[in-house]
Amino acid sequence: MKEDASNELKSKLREEVKKACDVMARGGVILYPTDTIWGIGCDATNAEAVKRVYEIKQRTDSKALLVLVDSAVKVDFYVSEVPDVAWDLIELANKPLTIIYDHARNLAPNLLAEDGSVGIRVTREHFSQQLCQRFRKAIVSTSANISGSPSPRTYADISEEVKEAVDYIVDFRREETAQAAPSSIIKLGAKGEVRIIRE
Repeated sequence: MKEDASNELKSKLREEVKKACDVMARGGVILYPTDTIWGIGCDATNAEAVKRVYEIKQRTDSKALLVLVDSAVKVDFYVSEVPDVAWDLIELANKPLTIIYDHARNLAPNLLAEDGSVGIRVTREHFSQQLCQRFRKAIVSTSANISGSPSPRTYADISEEVKEAVDYIVDFRREETAQAAPSSIIKLGAKGEVRIIRE
C-alpha cells in the first residue's frame, strides 16, 4: 500500500511539473509551491511573461524579481562574475538563501534591479527543484500577493485575485498548514563583500 501511494505521488509530481512547464514555455504565469512561501512564477528569460507578473502583483517593474535555479552550477550562466564566497554560502546554507549578484546576464532585462543585479536562490525543495530541472531555465519566484499586502504563509492565504490572474495553479502541497517563511537575503559585491539584507 505504501509503495502504491509513493508511486502515485511521484506520478502526480511528474504530471504537475510537466503541466507547469508547458504553461511557462508558452509564456504563461503559474502559482506554485517553493522552498519558502508560495510563488508566482514564469520563464525568467521572457520579458513579456515577467511584465505580466508585475501586473498581477500591481507593482512597478523598477523593483527586481528573484529567480530560482535547481543547482549552484546554473548560477554561472546567469551571473558574469560569481564571487568565490558565493559557492561556500550556497553549500553551507542550512535554510533557503537568496543571493543578490552584480552583473546579471541571460535573463529578461525587466526583472533585474536598476543596477543590473539579480537575486538567485538554489532551491532544494522537491517540487520547485524538479520544476527548474525540467524547465532548464531560471524561473521567477515572487511572493503570491498584491504588492503592499502581507506575503501568504500558506496556499489558503493567497487571495482570489491572485489565483484568478495566473494561468495555472499547481495542484501540489495546497493542503499544508505549516507557516512558511521567506528566505534570507544576502547581497554580494564583485569583490566578495557580504551585506545582509534579510536574515
